[in-house]
Amino acid sequence: MNSPNLHPMINVAVKAARAAGAIINRAALDVESVRVSQKQVNDFVTEVDQASEQMIIETLLGAYPGHGIWAEESGREHGARDSEFVWIIDPLDGTTNFIHGLPVYCVSIALAVRGKVEQAVIYDPSRNDLFTATKGRGSYMNNRRIRVAKRNRLQECLISTGFPYRPGDDLPSYLRMLGDIMQRTAGVRRPGAAALDLAYVAAGFTDGFFEKGLQPWDVAAGSLLVTEAGGLVGNLSGDSDFMEQHECLAANPRIYGQMVGLLGKYSKFAGAGDKAGVRAAVAEMAAASADETLPSKPTDEADADF
Repeated sequence: MNSPNLHPMINVAVKAARAAGAIINRAALDVESVRVSQKQVNDFVTEVDQASEQMIIETLLGAYPGHGIWAEESGREHGARDSEFVWIIDPLDGTTNFIHGLPVYCVSIALAVRGKVEQAVIYDPSRNDLFTATKGRGSYMNNRRIRVAKRNRLQECLISTGFPYRPGDDLPSYLRMLGDIMQRTAGVRRPGAAALDLAYVAAGFTDGFFEKGLQPWDVAAGSLLVTEAGGLVGNLSGDSDFMEQHECLAANPRIYGQMVGLLGKYSKFAGAGDKAGVRAAVAEMAAASADETLPSKPTDEADADF
């Protein structure tokens, strides 16, 4: 099977992600010896996060010294400060899983150009699963084209989420959200790595995802994977300009509209007056065939089975 024609920048990001994944896999063999520190309550960082991030930054800046870096652990201290090209990096999403030896974690790397994500790589080192997307060229998992699931009835859907775990998180509100979703779906999952959750929506393994309290490095790469796989991503009220709003909802267009209808009232960005308008706009979007939102189907062999 031929690989898709990868953009040169994606090739560099894949090289960086695989090198970071090798560090993570080595450490996972003896996870109890890994040094762990706590950034805040229930928010951990390990020497593996830091080594992984350093490897990614060195690889990216080695190829593109004029680019900017925005990374979870080191912020913006590396790379150019004023570049239109900014790599957004989560070196180990799912650190708490990793610390416990639960193999659900990943490396997430995105390239934003003038604030818009144009390249995305998510790498799951435990399974050796590689997700890639380039704006306008579709999403791939291990070089095979992926698309969001086709289900259009919420009650048949499997939805993933993330639970609040920091002091100050609004647990009562979250439990109401969870209750609204649980009784209207086929199941809810909480894997523990938001970037991987978004990759799984893109691949059709789950039908939708929602979570509050997320950072841009959690969602940057995954959001492009979802949209290039024919899905929609936004905040809980359906606004697609969500990257720095600390809430995320993703699904195929029809399920997205139904989830916004359920969860939009929990968004801190939709006032009482505009919620109905947002819901109507999303419903209109979702009413169009989901196929219309898919990137045009390539003719390369990588897509032959779809």
